[in-house]
Amino acid sequence: MKQTFTNPMAYINIHATLLLIIFMLFSACTTTTNKTIAQDENFWVVLNYDDAKIDGGICSWEFMLNRPGKYDLQIIYDGDLASTPSDLSVETDVITFNESPKKIFLLGKGDAKRTVFQFSKNIVYKESSLQTLKVETASRISQVRITPTYSKTLGFGSGKYEAPWQEMHNSPEKQAALTWFKDAKYGMFIHWGLYAQAGGMWKGVRMEDSGIPGPGVSEWLMFKFQIPRNEYAELAKTFNPDKSFAQNIAMLAKDAGMKYVVITSKHHDGFALFDSKFSDYDMVDATPYKADAIKELYDACLEEGLNFGVYYSHGNDWYDGADGNFTHVKKVNDSLGILSHPFGKNLWDPSPNTHAEYIENKALPQIRQLLEAMPELRLIWFDGDGYITEEQAFQFYKTVYEINPNVIVNRRVGYDFGDYLDAGDNVIPSADDKLSKHWETCGTTNNSWAYKSYDDDWKSTQELLYYLVDIVSKGGNYLLNIGPDEKGHVPDKSAAGLREVGEWLKVNGDAIYGTTRWKIPNEGEEETLLDGTGSREKKGFSRTFTKNDFWFTSKGNKVYTISLVNADGQIEIKSLKLANGKITKVNLLGSSAELRWEQNEDAMKVDMAGINTGITGYALEVDLEN
Repeated sequence: MKQTFTNPMAYINIHATLLLIIFMLFSACTTTTNKTIAQDENFWVVLNYDDAKIDGGICSWEFMLNRPGKYDLQIIYDGDLASTPSDLSVETDVITFNESPKKIFLLGKGDAKRTVFQFSKNIVYKESSLQTLKVETASRISQVRITPTYSKTLGFGSGKYEAPWQEMHNSPEKQAALTWFKDAKYGMFIHWGLYAQAGGMWKGVRMEDSGIPGPGVSEWLMFKFQIPRNEYAELAKTFNPDKSFAQNIAMLAKDAGMKYVVITSKHHDGFALFDSKFSDYDMVDATPYKADAIKELYDACLEEGLNFGVYYSHGNDWYDGADGNFTHVKKVNDSLGILSHPFGKNLWDPSPNTHAEYIENKALPQIRQLLEAMPELRLIWFDGDGYITEEQAFQFYKTVYEINPNVIVNRRVGYDFGDYLDAGDNVIPSADDKLSKHWETCGTTNNSWAYKSYDDDWKSTQELLYYLVDIVSKGGNYLLNIGPDEKGHVPDKSAAGLREVGEWLKVNGDAIYGTTRWKIPNEGEEETLLDGTGSREKKGFSRTFTKNDFWFTSKGNKVYTISLVNADGQIEIKSLKLANGKITKVNLLGSSAELRWEQNEDAMKVDMAGINTGITGYALEVDLEN
């Protein structure tokens, strides 16, 4: 699945940007004035040497960061330099750079040449605030530029579509849909397609051994082996899953306690699991299955009382999407000294049409078709926004709204037009992170999204429960993925873990569904953040839990206290001290046992002696007076 967040400079007014940079190059003079530099309309921060405070060879600036996100740090020198001076050191409020940056561009001609160096590490700013930056070097630099990392879009836009987007987003239909989504909390993600037949291998070679950089998750098979379009399409001739796949998966989602299901209707490989009217590269026309797999799963989920959504890769399509608009974007970005990232773009065998033609003739029409064919669709999970334009991203959002305003759209539609945020693939934000919208974490049960025949690193039930409880205690949703094999079968260990989580939810679901974040998310050991698919694969999960670790959710005047270990004697919950609300009643979910408890200025104490809650823990329902 692997997210690509690239947002190009291709659609920014080039001349205006260049004029801005020229304007900020003041006449050479040494100053000790420490000016506050604001970001420009494109969220660049340009710090000129002549605006720096100079103190003993250290140049320092203050500037207002207007948009949180991931940025690149560039050092600009006048002239044509082969390498950056070795004594360079840069310190920000977030990170210190001690390594030498790499030369990436030479701008200008003749005496106006300037060399652009860029550090390999990024700066991740988590909030808008006043920032400082210091550069220590014996050489005179021209500028420091802090530019958005265009492989990780921050959703920058012109503001042109902000008002109409806000009107749609704030409509009663959208807000009602978001209320449903916030209450649901827990859903099933499904990555399934032609790539399931390969199971992460191509011609006997594992993806990790392909020699081509890129994600090792198996739905990226075509990219990882640079497989020509027509050769990859041969997989369709043998894709023939069991007819019972839809009913089996819907039943599993229900058993797991999930409230909604989202499946890949079309991933980056361009193959549609539905009966497309706008392409023959689909489940009905190209496979022996000869049926609309998306509609079958939609019907099965509704039958089980589950809500239904589809994933759709709108920006990347390796079969019909040309080069993902990369060539055009790169030409513009090169003129600005900004790197363009070909990540996720088909540069080995692009289709002969333009990317704009693909958007107009395939992607938008397929979205319309999905909406019209499934009137009770609740969610579209866009992906691969890549190098689409602001206008195109808005058009996708507007198209969804005009056909069915009850359908919510995720962030990856592009340019901050989503109804909610996703934290990232297998990423859980910190409790201290300030997010502007409701959010969701999507995660895997092993280390791949689609089926990978040799990945047996399955997350334990307790690990999955921890992620669910931690996410919900912070106010988010958890979209947990399965990767069925070529027949539509879910690996046994993956299914078993989901069902065990479902058993826990049968008892403790009141502490999850329909809850909101309490003023204190957790108590005990510091949070163990999940920071990416590859990170979890390398580090594993070694955290242990004790009787002193608790997570909290709330609903009305109730606070739910969740533990992930068996109750053992007396427990003390410091966050439930008297100052945080007078307690009137305490119940153990799933039990009629009367609990002995007391509350004072320091904590609430509960006697759990003789109560066996099982190794996966328990939840207390605590009523507050107000």
